[in-house]
Amino acid sequence: MADLMKTPCILTKKKALGIIDNFSGAGVLVVGDIMVDHFIWGKVSRISPEAPVPVVDVQKDSLLLGGCANVLNSIYAMGGKVYVAGVVGTDNMGKLLLEELRRRKIDTAGIVVEKGRPTTLKTRIVAHGQQVVRFDKESRRAIPQASTKKILEYIKSLRDKIGAVVISDYSKGVISRDLIAGVKKILQDSETYICLDPKQNDFSIYDGAYIITPNHHEAERAAGIPITSGNDIRQVGEALLKKYNFQALLITRGEEGMSLFERGKKITHTHFSTQAKEIYDVTGAGDTVIGVLALGLAARASLKEATCLANQAAGIVVGKVGTATVSQTELIQTL
Repeated sequence: MADLMKTPCILTKKKALGIIDNFSGAGVLVVGDIMVDHFIWGKVSRISPEAPVPVVDVQKDSLLLGGCANVLNSIYAMGGKVYVAGVVGTDNMGKLLLEELRRRKIDTAGIVVEKGRPTTLKTRIVAHGQQVVRFDKESRRAIPQASTKKILEYIKSLRDKIGAVVISDYSKGVISRDLIAGVKKILQDSETYICLDPKQNDFSIYDGAYIITPNHHEAERAAGIPITSGNDIRQVGEALLKKYNFQALLITRGEEGMSLFERGKKITHTHFSTQAKEIYDVTGAGDTVIGVLALGLAARASLKEATCLANQAAGIVVGKVGTATVSQTELIQTL
């Protein structure tokens, strides 16, 4: 049985501010599926005479960085040095995304532009604070070996500039066994942390990451154990750490907070209660968690300290509607 540690946070305000002060010198690379999140905001006051569907009176729309680019955005908003690697298409969305990154002075040399592949676009229609419908434009086919090779060459050039790598898998074709094996080979014998946000049910593809951050649905599918109680969470965490070669596992649990499992002489389990006052939208909350967690580790925080900061940031972001980020100022204010 995992050893349950009930202390929710060992981070003092003074220590937290010291870690945040180190963010500007901490380098983090984000590798994964780059997306654009398109939000259409409006109001519903009638039903269509053509079909039994609501008519949305559009008030405004917005284009935001999504997928692994939202992880990047979280790190950027925290003041970290962020790098990105992934794939976009030659379409207008791909061009807009590259322009936005360059506007923020983020290096785009790690982004491969592929002809014939659409830039992943998720469009959400939101009325009265609730999603009405979402439609996606994307390709899920695996990227060519040539693109994987270019991404790995870029990562190799950053080896001495980064303290953490986030591998953000949205199952859109970028993340593969070959890519992950290549990242591990490049970073072997370095002090760079590999932090992984999974999507696939078979976690063996992610074996060897320092920490993996599934939500509770992803964790229970990977372990084959339904989660209905805190005891089930302990069983799932222990089973996954025993089965795979991760040093740590962080299960995000929505309103229930998050559970950190660490490998040692025995597996320890620390629960972090949610810091959210109200939860409006969990879209992108996992991106915030892994982004702030990786930045904390790159800034030489301990794993529990970095998790504390990630938990605080998640508590802020779920109080916002849509794909949102948390600024360094907002995080400091919560402390």
